[in-house]
Amino acid sequence: MGVIPIVIQKWSKSESMQITVVSIVVAVAGEFKINPFIGEVFRIGLGSSAFLFLLLLMSHLHYWRTGIATGAAVLLFRVSFDGAASAGTFYLLDSVKTHFSAMLYYIVFGAGMALIQRRLHQLNPLILGACVSLIDVVSNEAELLMRSVAFGLPHFQTNQWMLISVIAVVRSYFTTGIYSSIAVHQMRSVHAEQQKRIEQMINVGSGLYGEVFYLRKSMDVIEQITAKSHDLYGLLSKEGLNDYSRSVLEITQQIHEVKKDSQRILAGLMKLVDLESASEMTLAEIVELVVKSNGEYSRMLKKEVLIEKDVGIDYLTAHYIPLITVLNNLAANSVEAIERLGTIRIHVREREGETLFIVSDTGTGIDEQDKDMVFEPGFTTKFNQEGVAATGIGLSHVRDIVGSFTGRLLLIEPGRDTTFAAAFPTVKLKKGV
Repeated sequence: MGVIPIVIQKWSKSESMQITVVSIVVAVAGEFKINPFIGEVFRIGLGSSAFLFLLLLMSHLHYWRTGIATGAAVLLFRVSFDGAASAGTFYLLDSVKTHFSAMLYYIVFGAGMALIQRRLHQLNPLILGACVSLIDVVSNEAELLMRSVAFGLPHFQTNQWMLISVIAVVRSYFTTGIYSSIAVHQMRSVHAEQQKRIEQMINVGSGLYGEVFYLRKSMDVIEQITAKSHDLYGLLSKEGLNDYSRSVLEITQQIHEVKKDSQRILAGLMKLVDLESASEMTLAEIVELVVKSNGEYSRMLKKEVLIEKDVGIDYLTAHYIPLITVLNNLAANSVEAIERLGTIRIHVREREGETLFIVSDTGTGIDEQDKDMVFEPGFTTKFNQEGVAATGIGLSHVRDIVGSFTGRLLLIEPGRDTTFAAAFPTVKLKKGV
């Protein structure tokens, strides 16, 4: 029960500190001013623009309280300034009377902004500028009215009213324009960051999809081994070889435990991959993501690789994760096959009811004697400096992923320009078909 009051107290202290900072900044900015009416203390300064700008930036503040605090700070600052500037002839009441109307301006302005605070970020910039201009005019009129009452001056003067209105419109639209530019820039930055995170999540999902596919195959093998082991146990029991049969039964039970652990791991990975997700991507978006990802990969390897794309057919698909997994692996293989400089081309075509994803590169190529081995499990031509083979999912698993859609993975040209083509039935990929 005691946590909520503490949180509210901390938040309240933070808001009070922010209101204090706004008040001080506006009070200082108000000293940069001009006096549009000869013989009057009425001024037009940067304080009004600064106050509006800070209210727009800090829309979480309580505008009523901010207006009152700012007005009080402006009054105190100006009275103190008068006292410091003319200590011998300073009269406190006269100074307060002179600057009290300025305090009223900020109170009325804060109250006016409070009326539109909830819809502040929903208003069109032009409408927002018009609303702020009206609030500024009303606040200035309130200040002039208070000044005329305090000093017995005429209030309604057409030239003053017109000048105040024009200035209010100019500075309101100028300030809201700056604020809108900053807001747009922030929105673009947030969008770019969100897009980056989405791409990272998709790439992670793509990697997990490959591992899930790999694990599924391993579980099929485990299932077959478990069945054969159990059959062997039954055969040994019939032959009366009890010692051997018990050993085989223990092995069978251990394999079964491994299978259950693998099932739990697979279930967790499936939730992360979310293969049944309702989200979709176009083929062009998929290719763009692969190009961007492997461009970064090539720069990480300190290689100068030009990646060209040509998407001749485009449509929405819900199977973007397996497609990204396939294309990422083919493109990554191409990046690794290029020694320092080279080009990778990714083409998307539709032919005879199949969508073809063609990836070619100007890398070191595949030897003629190896072309029949490239799809064998464990085959690789890539080793690190210690002689350890690469640990990617391999072309055999890429072929199996394509095959899960009744598609084909082909090595078209094993020469200098290595070209792989992944052919998917369009009906399996295209949404709504």
